[in-house]
Amino acid sequence: MEKNAQVWIETVLYTLIGLALIGVVLAIITPKINEARDRIVVEQTIESLNILDSKISDVANRGSGNIRIIPAYTIKKGELYINSTSDEIFFVISGLKSLYSENGVEIDIGKVRVLSTEGQKTHTTVLTLEYGGMANITYDKKEEVKKFSPASTPYKFSIENLGNAGNNLFAIDIVETSRR
Repeated sequence: MEKNAQVWIETVLYTLIGLALIGVVLAIITPKINEARDRIVVEQTIESLNILDSKISDVANRGSGNIRIIPAYTIKKGELYINSTSDEIFFVISGLKSLYSENGVEIDIGKVRVLSTEGQKTHTTVLTLEYGGMANITYDKKEEVKKFSPASTPYKFSIENLGNAGNNLFAIDIVETSRR
């Protein structure tokens, strides 16, 4: 009878030790996984902004009346803003568990400016494309700030060169066509 009880006690102890080891490993690995996930989200967003910028540059260089379509622009995390009043496009990703770059220091990755700011629990990264010296950006031929939130279906954008806006600037109009 005593031998049977000893086997059960050893089984319970070994199970508890195994569960404790699994908990320690998860406690160490989970922050690294979250950091890698956040880094991937920011890098994918930089890539998507570079694609958007290449389409805008294509339209600007091809002349008046030229149109390019972005058939699928997916936003899974963050918000895309088209700011016609300051001729810039920026993407705000908040709720990140780790900083992408040094806090408060702006860095350039290609044409994309990256600014990470530290919060108390979560952090925010802002990715910006500026067109102030190259183009006059409008949204649906209006000077406004247009916000695009995460959606399960991709957005579809049409980018059109409306011609010369004066001062050697191109008039570029961006319209979201997937919801029309």
